[in-house]
Amino acid sequence: MLPIAVDALGGDKAPGEIIAGAREAVAAGIDVILVGPRGLAGCEGFELIEASEVIEMHEDAASSVRNKKDSTLVRAAEAVRDGKASAMISAGNTGATMASALLRMGRIAGVKRPAIATPIPAPGTTPTVLLDAGANAEVEPEWLVQFGLMGSVYADARFGVKNPRV
Repeated sequence: MLPIAVDALGGDKAPGEIIAGAREAVAAGIDVILVGPRGLAGCEGFELIEASEVIEMHEDAASSVRNKKDSTLVRAAEAVRDGKASAMISAGNTGATMASALLRMGRIAGVKRPAIATPIPAPGTTPTVLLDAGANAEVEPEWLVQFGLMGSVYADARFGVKNPRV
């Protein structure tokens, strides 16, 4: 399986905590590529996709993705698009993460609106998968149906729930 592209500069305590988390992922058997600037401190032992810009939390998502073409988020999305990574993650600007994925990777055919899936731990059982966790302030009925379908597929693929309740 391809590695996961990790935005090394996304989040409040980046890059230190992000790199520490990446090391834990590697210890658990998950391949990781970091996305960040040349000379990033602490990234020894990781492949690095170079990116010279960062999209900050206060910045407008869509315009930042369009204007900061060498940002960590854009480069991470391009790694997935180009087949260098299987997925991307960031603890940074959620709207910009979604925008970079949409503008660089596109949508799955037939999906009208993407959704953020958030597994919510439940002691003694599999997690509940919450969709949509913040990406859409307003939704249409068709999107809700699609969110339910996407959540069902995710719950089955990730947690082995064969007939999840929606």
